[in-house]
Amino acid sequence: MAYRMIVLDLDGTLTNSQKIITERTKKALFEAQERGVKVVLASGRPTYGVVPLAKELELGKYGSYILSFNGGRITNCKTKEVIYQRTIPSEMVPELIDLAKQYQVDFLTYEGERILSNNPNNPYVKIEAKINHMPVDRIENPKEAIVFPVPKILMVGEGSYMATVEPKVQEATHGLLSVYRSEPFFLEIMPKGVDKAASLERLLECTGIKREEMIACGDGFNDLSMIQFAGLGVAMENAQPLVKQSADFITTSNDEDGVAKVVEQFILNI
Repeated sequence: MAYRMIVLDLDGTLTNSQKIITERTKKALFEAQERGVKVVLASGRPTYGVVPLAKELELGKYGSYILSFNGGRITNCKTKEVIYQRTIPSEMVPELIDLAKQYQVDFLTYEGERILSNNPNNPYVKIEAKINHMPVDRIENPKEAIVFPVPKILMVGEGSYMATVEPKVQEATHGLLSVYRSEPFFLEIMPKGVDKAASLERLLECTGIKREEMIACGDGFNDLSMIQFAGLGVAMENAQPLVKQSADFITTSNDEDGVAKVVEQFILNI
């Protein structure tokens, strides 16, 4: 099989424990793009948080893609065009703000190159800002400030408490939104049905590439759908056990150039 697209989760997959793309991995991905293979960086991060890695791999030069917000948005790196986007229904945003207040948790969302939060000093808000290299602005009146399309809201708090908040928010939103914890302290709230596989299906329609021609590599639960969807689903050695069970192939860990080895074996044939 000649693979024409490779989809890569970021943390725990493309980057090593130091959040770095190694030289071997970078070299393999450049060679793949030179051969016309599209590279897709697929992450729960906001688009702005993925851009530095996209620039490092020169995705704009090769017409590759960013899949951000866990599939809520797909951006063509060459044209900067957003080719697919899903957002939270606008009428539900005030309800979510009220729920955060009711359960006494802080929250954040994203607008362009900045994070907006009711409490920029919250340590978990600071973690999200650091991960994505984004500044945080305080919003005094959230219902008045958040009137733009919202791809994701993150409620944050201490892990054991957020475990109790999660089912309450799920119940309160009546199954109309996707509500799950990506970390013990991060409760992700997104449009219903948004996941990496569903968005990749849209991307394949745009590019004319078949799912059998796609490789997807990941390590976490939010990578499960795309690993099961892809022609070749690859789990990292450091992946969650369920992800490894669902994969067609298990490569070495993110600290052992696992992505580079996949590219070398299945795309470059070396």
